[in-house]
Amino acid sequence: MKRVLLVILCLAAQPLWAAALETELADIQHRWAEIQYQVPEDEKEKAFEALASEAEQFVAHYPGRAEPLVWQGIVLSTYAGAKGGLGALGLVKDARKSLEAALAIDPEALDGSAYTSLGSLYYQVPGWPLGFGDDDKARQYLQKALAINPDGMDANFFFGDFLLEQGEPGRARSYLQKSLEAPGRAGRDVADAGRREEARWRLERSAELLYFGN
Repeated sequence: MKRVLLVILCLAAQPLWAAALETELADIQHRWAEIQYQVPEDEKEKAFEALASEAEQFVAHYPGRAEPLVWQGIVLSTYAGAKGGLGALGLVKDARKSLEAALAIDPEALDGSAYTSLGSLYYQVPGWPLGFGDDDKARQYLQKALAINPDGMDANFFFGDFLLEQGEPGRARSYLQKSLEAPGRAGRDVADAGRREEARWRLERSAELLYFGN
């Protein structure tokens, strides 16, 4: 009887646990968007440092779940971008570990965001001997993200940005345009507006490259 009651209590607690995870996730996502798109450049490093601590606690609260690890990876990678220099290399390595751990749990969590974020790391991080950058791996991860979420704003943006970096502005345009036209995400208005602005800038850049040449 006690065992049955324990099972019932566990089942009853699951919706509350899931709701708490969603609330913490939304808080991290909202704060990340504020820092990334609204905080002045000279204040971003400190703000991301504080958010990285929150992301670490988020992961600790939900062991065995992929979503906190995905966002820990995203926060650490953007923190590295704000920090810059050699000091950022340790952060991007930690970001990669978090994203790989998320993939090991659930590759399709958050519409394959771990693949998107890993792909973006691999083409933005310097290659050997400084870092682990690898354009071939970047392409593979970004294509996996698109296979999971072909209409996603971020999946299309980062593959378009990658193609632009690879000197393929013509191909890049279709993905950047798709990112620009992707449906908005619930509760993520700031992030959506920021990403669309980035997509517009890259579309303009791709048009310049096509017109004037590389």
